[in-house]
Amino acid sequence: MVDVTTIRRDVLTLPVAELGPTNPLPPLCPLDETHHVDEREREGLPRDMARQIGYEPLRSLLPERVRDGYGRSRSPREVGTLVLENDRLRATVLPGFGGRVVSLFHKPSDRELLYRNPVLQPADFALNGAWFSGGIEWNIGATGHSTLACSPLHAARVVAPDGTEMLRLWEWERLRDLPFQVDLWLPEGSDFLYVGVRVRNPHEKAAPLYWWSNTAVPEERRVLAPAENAWHFGYERRLRRVEVPAYEGVDRTYPPHSEFPADYFYEVPDGQRRWITALDEAGHGLVQTSTDVLSGRKLFVWGSGTGGRRWQEWLTEPGTGGYCEIQAGLARTQLEHVRLEAGSEAAWLEAYGPLSADARRVHGDDWAAARAAVEDGLEQTLPRREFETAYEHWRAAADTEPGEVLAVGSGWGALEVLRGAHKLPGTPFDESTLGSAQRPWVELLGSGCFPEPRRAGPPGETLVAPHWRDMLETAPAQPHTEYHLGVAQWHADDRAQAVRSWERGLELAPSVWPLLRCLAVADREAGNRERAADRYADAFDDLCRERRDDGETWTAATAALGREAIGALLAAQRTTGARSVWERLRPATRERGRFRLIEAQLLCAEGDRDAARAVFDAGFDVADLREGAEAIGELWFRISDEPLPERYDFRMRPPATDATDATAADGVG
Repeated sequence: MVDVTTIRRDVLTLPVAELGPTNPLPPLCPLDETHHVDEREREGLPRDMARQIGYEPLRSLLPERVRDGYGRSRSPREVGTLVLENDRLRATVLPGFGGRVVSLFHKPSDRELLYRNPVLQPADFALNGAWFSGGIEWNIGATGHSTLACSPLHAARVVAPDGTEMLRLWEWERLRDLPFQVDLWLPEGSDFLYVGVRVRNPHEKAAPLYWWSNTAVPEERRVLAPAENAWHFGYERRLRRVEVPAYEGVDRTYPPHSEFPADYFYEVPDGQRRWITALDEAGHGLVQTSTDVLSGRKLFVWGSGTGGRRWQEWLTEPGTGGYCEIQAGLARTQLEHVRLEAGSEAAWLEAYGPLSADARRVHGDDWAAARAAVEDGLEQTLPRREFETAYEHWRAAADTEPGEVLAVGSGWGALEVLRGAHKLPGTPFDESTLGSAQRPWVELLGSGCFPEPRRAGPPGETLVAPHWRDMLETAPAQPHTEYHLGVAQWHADDRAQAVRSWERGLELAPSVWPLLRCLAVADREAGNRERAADRYADAFDDLCRERRDDGETWTAATAALGREAIGALLAAQRTTGARSVWERLRPATRERGRFRLIEAQLLCAEGDRDAARAVFDAGFDVADLREGAEAIGELWFRISDEPLPERYDFRMRPPATDATDATAADGVG
């Protein structure tokens, strides 16, 4: 029995697919994003919703890199955890994977409150690729799963408002350049995990803010929220208002009742306490509530169709039950961003814990009575006024400086604090966390010169914020500087100037393939397929001459550039050139599922449909298959008249709305 709250280090042993190397090419174009509303669909939406949907949507992943180096092979591994525990609850947190709460165990009832994935299998769902399912995740940045889903956060002990121990997680979110913190604690004698969240804007101009807390729970539940209407959003990219609990004659509050994956964003009335819950047939389950700032509530379902079932299998191991997600966010829908004024902050308190309610009322036909049963139970176990008082007490402790450091995140926050002299009490970004990735930028900051690399290799990450772009523009015009300056200018949508910077860099660069690849992307985006194909071919030739070994870095660069080059060459109908690139890929690369799909596409383009079909018959798994991707099915229907085999059926929308155009994320480009 644990009488007081403790925080300890521990390990969780489970089958893990290693993340592998990060893609070394700067993502000049975003991954195909399924979560946006077509322009024509915005007509008729509430004015505030339409305005926030159109407010600063993400147009670039820079300065982040894509994480696509993982596979499907899993082996047992110890993963570091931080465990918060008292006599009522035990919460297990992964500081090295975005601060994910992978388990919330309620001791008195001997129940796990979350969907707990028995494996850690990355899949291509985050804004920058790698993400895994299960537990409670913290999504910041832009519409979608955070770029930090598989990245380490800073973590330390802090004194909680009630004098017990509190776990603080914090990091610098790079898409929007915003520091944030997540404080977790277990008040003495409480059945709830409290989570205080704060996001700060230390800059001199407003910034778009996005936050959604996503909780995975078993799907054999009824999901309830205080709403009579919701906004339904599916992968056909339509947003429409529907009734809750039922529309089209089906009660959608039971996740398995839907056929296709979908979001239901609830219309919670003003003044109504914010909560969402998932309860089993006996009326037991998890409830999440928050202060009013975190106003949105959502249910995500995979559906009972073939594609949704396939994705659920893809994310875990055979025999594991399915899950849905109950979520809470800053806006009515996840398609929106809110404005965070210069020098301001947004903060709120969340709570996660067990709830039991009268099963007859919860599962009855009277939706108002079902909601009332939940509200009554929540008020009894966690009175609203008491919770709001707890928020005020936490706000007074939010600036408390951390004590013992338990985990270390990236050095990017330290670099930004060094540059901007930001004062961020409670979330120290110490200079000791600066590493090799930040070192050239520290030199630029101190000397005004960006250092040229001492040895050949893929360039490091590019910082693209206006202050860094200004520094690059005034630095001596050396090849490496021109490369990074071009990337920053491209991010600022100054594409003509970016091209000029890359072309200047070519004149003196000892290594030209990174610059040629950037110019090839510019040509492709401008619709010049022929020149894009030329430049991709030249870039790949130069990389093959330059690569020094078969190590992880060069192999990742060859695979990433080869994939793009083959796509560009096929788009220009140059199958011979595409075959030449294919043959120079490493054998281990050609055996990866993504490249087996590329091989089938290449064979199809060469006119050998039987050989392409043989690739399918032999079997392959595209580990980094993008959420919503349809390239596998599209290729299958070009080479076969038979139904798409279930192994390859990841379709997430009704066939009648299937698109026929392959996207960069779906295919080889």
